[in-house]
Parts: sequence; structure tokens; C-alpha cells
Amino acid sequence: MNKEKVYKGIKTLGFTLLLMFTGPVIIHSAFKNQDHVLYIPVLIVGISICISAIVLGFRGINKMVDGIFNK
Repeated sequence: MNKEKVYKGIKTLGFTLLLMFTGPVIIHSAFKNQDHVLYIPVLIVGISICISAIVLGFRGINKMVDGIFNK
């Protein structure tokens, strides 16, 4: 078991958890202010944060599995 890879995976998943809450909050804020000038840019930022949370989640799980099974 490679503890460094497992620890990096846990750190990545911790950052993913932060993004998983931030993204939907920003998207909700964008939908509440549809008449505002910055509606589209804020919505794009929220969607990109959600997509990056999904990607980082997969990467974090892969790092943990690689560390556990010594890949």
C-alpha cells in the first residue's frame, strides 16, 4: 500500500467535496437572478465547477485505488 498516493487521493476528494457544494450554490444563485446582466457567465462558472468536481472525484478515487493496490 502506497500511503502517499492514498493521501493525495484523499486530499483530492476533500477538494472535490468543496466543489460539490460550491457549484450547485452558484448555479442556484444564477437561476434566481435570470434578469441580471451576468446571468450567463455565472451559470457557465457554476456548470464548469460542477464538471470539474466530477472529474476530480474520479481522479481522487483512481489515486486512492492505485495507492491501495500498488499500481
